[in-house]
Amino acid sequence: SINEETVELLQPYFNMEDYTLEYAKKVCGNVAGLLSWTQAMAVFYGINRDVLPLKANVAKQEAFLSVANAEYAKAQEALDEKQAELDKVRAKFDAAVEEKMDLLNDAETCRRKMQAASALIDGLSGEKVRWTQQSKEFKSQINRLVGDVLLCTGFLSYCGPFKQNFRKLLLKDLWEAEMRAHKIPFSENLNLISMLVDRPTVSSWCLGG
Repeated sequence: SINEETVELLQPYFNMEDYTLEYAKKVCGNVAGLLSWTQAMAVFYGINRDVLPLKANVAKQEAFLSVANAEYAKAQEALDEKQAELDKVRAKFDAAVEEKMDLLNDAETCRRKMQAASALIDGLSGEKVRWTQQSKEFKSQINRLVGDVLLCTGFLSYCGPFKQNFRKLLLKDLWEAEMRAHKIPFSENLNLISMLVDRPTVSSWCLGG
């Protein structure tokens, strides 16, 4: 029930020199309590005058916040539903892309196999002549195989301790002449190294010093 007029009527008393708590205590304790109460009520009115609009505003803003939270919850629920639908569609899309890539890879594999088969067929058509010639060469190699093996075994058995010049003398001048004399076929300019050992082994020897 305190209003602004009441507070204004109290101001002259508040301004009096003897309207203090200490002076009132000298007169009477009850009077001091009443004086203190009047001052407190005046201060309370001033504070309450500023606080009440703030309280009203807080209540108003809380109502707005409640409505906003309800709208937010509703929007969040709708967003969650759309996100779930998006996740399903994205999963289907990813599966479709994966299937597409598998099909493309299969198609590319088939294309490469088809190209390889076509190249093989084209190559085989041109290899017939070479294979025919090579077959004749194999027959000739078989006929010369006895003499080539004889030269190799002779080289392994007798030429090891000697130098290159003497080895060449034995192979070219003596043994091949004997082979011709006995009509034993052999390969002219026979490469004993390639016949006796493969290239990787020779490379390992070179690496080993």
